[in-house]
Amino acid sequence: MKRKRMNGLRAFRFRRFARKGYSVFNSMHKVVNIGVLTGCMLTFAHATPTSAQRVDIAPQPERLPEEDLEEVVVTAAHIETPAGRTARLVTVIRRAQIENAPVRSIEELLNYVANIDVIQRGGHGVQADISLRGGSADQTAVLLNGVNFTNPHTGHYSFDLPVNLSDIERIEVIHGPAALVYGSGAFSGGINIITKKESDARVYANAMAGMHALHEAEVRSTAALGRTGSSLSAGYRASDGYIEHSDYRLLNLLWQTGWEIRQDARVDMQLGHNNKRYGANTFYSALYPNQYEQTQGYTGSLKGQFGEALKCIPILYWNRHYDRFDLIRNTDTGRNYHRGDTYGANLIFQYTSRAGVTALGSEWRREAIASSNLGHPMAKPQGRYTHRDERTNTALTLEHTVEWKRLTASAGVLMNRNTLLDGVRFYPSVNVACYPLPALRIYTTWSRSTRLPTFTDLYYTTETHTANERLKPERSESVDWGVRFTHPAVTATLTAYLMWGRDIIDWVRTSGNEKWASWNLTETDKQGVEAGLTFRLGRRRAKPGEASTLSVHYARMNQTCDSRGMESRYSLNYLRDKLTAQLNHPVYKGLSAGWYVRFQKRMGVFRKYENGVDAGLHPFPAFSTLDLKLNYKQGNWNFYLHLNNLYDTHYYDTGNVPQAGRWLMGGVSYRLPARSSR
Repeated sequence: MKRKRMNGLRAFRFRRFARKGYSVFNSMHKVVNIGVLTGCMLTFAHATPTSAQRVDIAPQPERLPEEDLEEVVVTAAHIETPAGRTARLVTVIRRAQIENAPVRSIEELLNYVANIDVIQRGGHGVQADISLRGGSADQTAVLLNGVNFTNPHTGHYSFDLPVNLSDIERIEVIHGPAALVYGSGAFSGGINIITKKESDARVYANAMAGMHALHEAEVRSTAALGRTGSSLSAGYRASDGYIEHSDYRLLNLLWQTGWEIRQDARVDMQLGHNNKRYGANTFYSALYPNQYEQTQGYTGSLKGQFGEALKCIPILYWNRHYDRFDLIRNTDTGRNYHRGDTYGANLIFQYTSRAGVTALGSEWRREAIASSNLGHPMAKPQGRYTHRDERTNTALTLEHTVEWKRLTASAGVLMNRNTLLDGVRFYPSVNVACYPLPALRIYTTWSRSTRLPTFTDLYYTTETHTANERLKPERSESVDWGVRFTHPAVTATLTAYLMWGRDIIDWVRTSGNEKWASWNLTETDKQGVEAGLTFRLGRRRAKPGEASTLSVHYARMNQTCDSRGMESRYSLNYLRDKLTAQLNHPVYKGLSAGWYVRFQKRMGVFRKYENGVDAGLHPFPAFSTLDLKLNYKQGNWNFYLHLNNLYDTHYYDTGNVPQAGRWLMGGVSYRLPARSSR
């Protein structure tokens, strides 16, 4: 692409797409104009209504000044699609944003996005519930490179993935029910973690140390041989914890190999291992401050992509997850064991013609658990496992997208059948986007979705919980409206939504009862708005990579449900207000700073215990935090300093689990650049 200026105005044009993912445009014989699709820092991470835009070619192209843009691909459909061709609300967190944020885990990174609720039970990715629009962690689908690894045991473990921060290319978040995109588990939305497919460094190494005996090491190496490229990464994090029984030891291993058979054919394989051991101080019950947990995960998948105008994507995957939980650390009291297996296959076709884009997808997914207390009793116990249950889900999706002048519309349906239910159920979706002006996008979506109860919802009966095997599947219907304005100096977004939920699954308890019980709430309705502004300061005068950015985003939601006066674990403990503000700016010759402010107000109440004595129900107080990251880059070296929770805020995300106060840590990383392909 070339860059031109005329009368102080600028536009951005892709004359051609170099990557195979964009070759569809060559077959459509179109020039695609896109407003601004950049994201150099986390300040650019905002809810983006990505939608297709077809612009008639002007008779005098030289009147459209052009600017270099990085090609942006999202997976807000069954296969990778240029961002300008999907009509859905998507947040994309890019690689540079991750590198500039003061975080050590995916969970912490998502905490800086205003419309995502992150309920942490420990620091640095030990365990966190990630939810969207007031849902629970069980209602959020989690994918790795488009492969659904959502944990059917419980959403607490859905982020037990073998991924280090240096592995990640970007993270895509679809807000609102997304059954048509990510399957029936995406009840309130979905998160897709995309790892790097191209080598950005032959060797990457990172070392960090900090308060509370924190130490961390991460190594990543890549190699290429002909049309085959491979990468291996290993990461280890450990700390003695910021309170008693909050210590942790975390290990990630990830192997990836890609074979480019020919220009329009590629096969990718990934194998991974995740190991966690951590103190679970009051994680699940305030009466037991010395809980402990050990988890292990093994993942593997094989994914192909073949063709251009007619694309075919077959996927095979398997995920095994082990869990040992001690109600009292290193004792048999309340100890239970679980082993979950999730495996399946997908086959996806997409055909592009002058009539639009048609996508046909199918999925077969098997979910099984062997446990000391989850499921039905075994006729012959297998060691520690005395109970078992399993279910099979089959689905077929059909979607068609058309473009006409300044309008894009898509409609589709998910046909789903599960062995726990009788018959086939249908979940439709409709998306429309229009462009009154090249820089202005207006869109609306309507969809229906569902979610089956997890194995924990159905069977987890212990000293602290009582499960309900008669739970019904959750159902919802939602409507979104939104607008986005894009300019080289500013981006503004505004979204409003309504959601009507039926038979929503929650854990509740009555006054004076210490046990939580799983329950279907008849009605749960939500109304919310999400807004954001991003400013790129001094962009024209700054050198590449030296421009300052300021971003402010706010999300507010109201949620009502028929709790019948019971204490709610999830539905009434929702995040009503969340405000995030980030400022990234250069300081002096390779030194830069990132300031990250977060304000939250959670609704609902929690039962407070003081020295083991019930102090009654208390509302969640509003709180704010300030984090800072200092970066100094010199050649291939990068020196950094994290100062998290600078003014030492004392706060809770859930129950009686206190979050870390001020935490100082620093480190150094080295990157040996990849050899040029030219």
